Amino acid sequence: MKTAKYPEKIAALWTTFLLGTLFHTQLGLMPLFHGQSIVESHQTSNLDPIFWGMLLFFLLPMLAIIGVNFSESRSLRKVHFWLTIVYSVLNLAHLIADLLVRPIAWYQIALMAILLIIGLILNLVSYQWLRLAIAHPHHLSESH
Repeated sequence: MKTAKYPEKIAALWTTFLLGTLFHTQLGLMPLFHGQSIVESHQTSNLDPIFWGMLLFFLLPMLAIIGVNFSESRSLRKVHFWLTIVYSVLNLAHLIADLLVRPIAWYQIALMAILLIIGLILNLVSYQWLRLAIAHPHHLSESH
């Protein structure tokens, strides 16, 4: 395990827990946005692929938060960097898709643009974290 302070690890775990709770609430309410009642949506499986995709979309960053706080592995850093790239590409695609919807919900466009900027910053920081492992490999071991 990395030598981070306990409060950092606790904060990472709580953040992950809260994000999971938030996602749980959002996922439970998603049928309302598809014109279905919450009870009826769980009796049919037409939205199951969407729900599984959303679960994966939220679960990967949650696991990344834990991983980067508990490991200094170079391989984790590589995977994490490429994960941030994938999410930036997905955010850009989502922003473009939102621009094609009429009428345009400009508050959603603003939110997606902010998320894209945050994602690009995350790409940069993740790349810097990866480069540090490459520049100083003697400080890391793959068992971390």
